[in-house]
Amino acid sequence: MRYTPAELMVAAAAREIRDGEVVFVGMRLPLIAFVVAKNTHAPSAVGVFENGVLRDTPARELLFTMSDGPNITGALSCLSMLECMALLQRGRVSLGFLGAAEVDRHGNLNSTEVRDAAGKTTRLPGSGGACDIAALAKRFVALLDHQKFRLPEKVHCVTSPGFGPWRSGRLAQGGPAAVITTKAVLRFSPAGEAYLHSHHPGTSIAEVLANTGWPLQVSPEARETPPPTRQELRAIRAYDRQGFWTR
Repeated sequence: MRYTPAELMVAAAAREIRDGEVVFVGMRLPLIAFVVAKNTHAPSAVGVFENGVLRDTPARELLFTMSDGPNITGALSCLSMLECMALLQRGRVSLGFLGAAEVDRHGNLNSTEVRDAAGKTTRLPGSGGACDIAALAKRFVALLDHQKFRLPEKVHCVTSPGFGPWRSGRLAQGGPAAVITTKAVLRFSPAGEAYLHSHHPGTSIAEVLANTGWPLQVSPEARETPPPTRQELRAIRAYDRQGFWTR
């Protein structure tokens, strides 16, 4: 079956969710990844939204913001944002999904500011709850467009921590598990450095390396990312019927 790059990313993200886990879902592609996981291999997963909504079933209608009415209807619980973020502090969140403007070789995320080749600085929205998720979830997964300037060797600003000297004490239990891009899936070595785990169909290893801002290591077992299954595509398209997030 044909599929879009976004549908492939959704399927790859859904596979990161394990049955029974508490997942900080977020919006856009991770939202649909949660739906796919619930309808395939992880029926007992629970989704947490930053505005305080907890769901053990996906919303019946496609969400455009996490505070849309369908996300409230049938929710397991509607907490305050403080109570929701306290789940992270108590170590209750298994997995968080995050986006960023930049991700570096150690999985540090930048959503604060970027600078172009001429030195011009562009301010971005900042952390929101992303720093809490990156720091306190048992693991996190980042999703972004695979462009060289978005995958620098070192981010311009560490908004949300990946691996580094701060991964000790309470933060030792967390860190990035994967970076899912439009070209590949990166994972992390025990030393905390990203390596190429798989390249998407139609994308070569050479293309991935050429569009990464550091000498990316390639796993000896690197392979092609498995395409979405028929069951995964059915779940995606039944939920996002018009392809609003996945076209």
